[in-house]
Amino acid sequence: MWGIVLKKRLTGIAVALAVTVGGSLTLAAPAQAATPAIQITKAYYNSPGTDDRSTSSLNAEYVKLTNRKTTTVNLKSWTLRDKSSHVYTFTSDFKLAAGASVTIHTGKGTNTSTHRYWGSGAYIWNNTGDTAYVRDTAGKTIDSCSWGSSGSYTNC
Repeated sequence: MWGIVLKKRLTGIAVALAVTVGGSLTLAAPAQAATPAIQITKAYYNSPGTDDRSTSSLNAEYVKLTNRKTTTVNLKSWTLRDKSSHVYTFTSDFKLAAGASVTIHTGKGTNTSTHRYWGSGAYIWNNTGDTAYVRDTAGKTIDSCSWGSSGSYTNC
């Protein structure tokens, strides 16, 4: 009996204290996953036509990154990689404006503000399934995108 009385008194004290300090006794909702600052928005892993390792075929294989923040992000030293540890590194200052995208092509070409080139003479992304990872300067995975063996591209 004393246990019930004590429990009611403690509950009453807690409610009174919460009201006094302007709070409430509600439980916190689980945190929602935040949208990553830099997001993989498309992976074109199976370039159209014959896989002949031509520049046009290699460059038709790409991953698109989009800045979801409201501010510019400098991608210097950030990486894009696959499950087999093929790594593309933004080696110098590369500022991606808020809402802007950059496409990283597998093959060779001239880098611009919207298109970067891995410089590979071989395909990076597996047509039978793979995962793309974007990591920040500390090596922390910011976003990833996976696909299976069907289709040619995926919107992430």
